[in-house]
Amino acid sequence: MIPYKQLSLAEVFSDCKEKFENNKPRFLSLLEDTINLDDLVPASFINHFYASTGRPRKYQLYAMISALILQRIFSIPTDSLLIIFLKYSKELRDFCGFLKVPDASKFTRFKQDFILDLQLMFDNLVDITEPICQQIDAKLASMTIFDTSGIEAFVTENNPKYANRIIKQLKTFKKVHGLDVSYDPYKAAYGAMPPHAGANPAVQQMYINGHFCYAFKFGILTNGLGIVRDISFYNKKFLEAHPDIIVEKKSNSPDEDKSLADSKALIPVLKDFFEKHPLINPKTFLGDAAFDSIEIYKYLLQQLKFEKAYIPLKTNLASQESDCPLNEDGIPCCPHDHSLPMKQEGSKSHLRSGIPTMKFVCPKMKWVYNKETKKSKRKTFCEDPCTKSSCGRMFYIYPEKNLRAYPGTTRGSQEWIYTYKIRSAVEKSIEHFKHSYCIANRRTQNEKTLHADLLLAGITQLITVVIANKIHKHEYIRSLKPLIA
Repeated sequence: MIPYKQLSLAEVFSDCKEKFENNKPRFLSLLEDTINLDDLVPASFINHFYASTGRPRKYQLYAMISALILQRIFSIPTDSLLIIFLKYSKELRDFCGFLKVPDASKFTRFKQDFILDLQLMFDNLVDITEPICQQIDAKLASMTIFDTSGIEAFVTENNPKYANRIIKQLKTFKKVHGLDVSYDPYKAAYGAMPPHAGANPAVQQMYINGHFCYAFKFGILTNGLGIVRDISFYNKKFLEAHPDIIVEKKSNSPDEDKSLADSKALIPVLKDFFEKHPLINPKTFLGDAAFDSIEIYKYLLQQLKFEKAYIPLKTNLASQESDCPLNEDGIPCCPHDHSLPMKQEGSKSHLRSGIPTMKFVCPKMKWVYNKETKKSKRKTFCEDPCTKSSCGRMFYIYPEKNLRAYPGTTRGSQEWIYTYKIRSAVEKSIEHFKHSYCIANRRTQNEKTLHADLLLAGITQLITVVIANKIHKHEYIRSLKPLIA
């Protein structure tokens, strides 16, 4: 049996201190050579920070930003631990430009006072990194992926005892009244709990990471590379600007509530994003089944001019009245054998609303080459043809009549299956933000601090893209940890 030794806090700190002192200087030199904050920090941020306050700034702007970025690059979970490393590592202090290390309140006040400036810095970095992403992979960079998640807040309702007490009461209620198995105490507990925390209405009840909790909700846009393009923090100010996002009444289904809330949030988020970044022109949208509504398809394909929208169906498609019935993916099938889907061919004719017509041909049709004319023509090899035409049955679909069924691409095709797998990039980015950049498990109720932490995580990822591009190592655009190691 292999003996295990639990490391003490002193041993962990000593090991980290040694790594910072012995291994990091080279990495810090790399950061110094590749990061020029003059190019990344908006002038308005500098002007606001150094505006006359009656006393000179004790700590410099670039020093504060550098420290908070390093905190996320090195996955330092708390401001207190960051301060310890700054105090004991001369290399880190010199890199940031600190003569004296700030206390925790200084970092907190910085985040809260300059949150709008951090937002501008983030937006500036999005524009800076867009051509880099296009250079790396134009196809993936032209994708827009949206998802929502939450940051658990430090509130009473997140104490396990709070939920367990309600569940225990409902189990007793089920037993006393002799209710059958259709009564689910856990589902009933969801309906019995308040929709938001008592300490802050912005802390909403939701289902994330496999459990119920009370959290600050946010939405995130990434491209197909997994690089963040936009962060929307659903605080009071945001919700007041977008009243359609609010779900008035909580149902007994957490999945239904999340789906409804996400679908209402998408259009406002995209409107805000394209107003801030008019030069970004993505071609493909990817989202989960929560966005399966005709309103969203129309907005994506007709107003925003996305070419394709990869959104799974929430409910089955209604079949058109035709002798070529549609399968569950909206593909017409052979009139004589409904199990045979027809083959799609490209069509540039009959364009309507800027969306190409989709042409389907007989599943038993083949192109036959004529040696005399040196041309190929269609020919069906069906034993029981449904038409007198030698090339077999053709079926045209006009997507603008049913964008939900035909969102610029064919459901169930190999292209659909392959492309939709890329949607996981946004989920990976969220997990990266939460764990590698340590925005999860922040012991605070202050929404400004959490919002700033989220923006700083986005800023750090985008600066990572800039660094990876400058050293010509695009494999590090999502994380610099291999370079640290």
